Amino acid sequence: MGFSNETYARAKEIIARYPEGKQRSALLPLLHLVQNEDGHVSPDGVAFCAEQLGLTKAQVGAVATFYTMYKRRPTGDYLVSVCTNTMCDVLGGQAIFDAVSDHLGVGHDETTPDGKITLEHAECLAACDYGPVVTVNYDFVDGLDPESAVQLTEDLAAGRPVQPSRGARLCSLKEMALQLAGFADERDGAVADGPAGEPTLRGVKLAQQYGISPAGFDLNTPIPSAANGAK
Repeated sequence: MGFSNETYARAKEIIARYPEGKQRSALLPLLHLVQNEDGHVSPDGVAFCAEQLGLTKAQVGAVATFYTMYKRRPTGDYLVSVCTNTMCDVLGGQAIFDAVSDHLGVGHDETTPDGKITLEHAECLAACDYGPVVTVNYDFVDGLDPESAVQLTEDLAAGRPVQPSRGARLCSLKEMALQLAGFADERDGAVADGPAGEPTLRGVKLAQQYGISPAGFDLNTPIPSAANGAK
């Protein structure tokens, strides 16, 4: 398929962010850009990126197949990712995956017939303090068990609103791809922030409670870095 004029304009904007001689670094956001239009990195998307950056399709394909966030076949409006690494597995991640898989009738990296939901096993989703970790289009939905995870997918399929635990309004996978390409989400209520949650702060509070700190720790001593002469 051909890409829209808007996608071509956005591609030029992305490439212009990088200095001369370093523009092939624009490949990662460009892959997200074509995923925004196609819903996955299609062969046409690979060719588009190669053309924009003067690369071969093999070079683009090598990058697109390395990172799991680039989908190589059509993906649903909602990507439900369930961490099944060791700790999340112990906390119930595999049970959540199995319940959702049975309910939807799909396995890993498969999409429901209506094109609404793609399910995937995920490696660590970087929120171990909230395990078992589940995300929808990379937004966290905390505190799930098998029953509530199934309800989540029913709500997604029915178009009922789902509010991420930490973040703004849930968007489609295509919309998320555009954000990952470096373009702000202009919807009302699309930006949210807030303090760190209780599970994240638990270790800090225990350290304060029991007076634990690393040997020689001084809050007023800057962390060594190249900026302050560290080697």
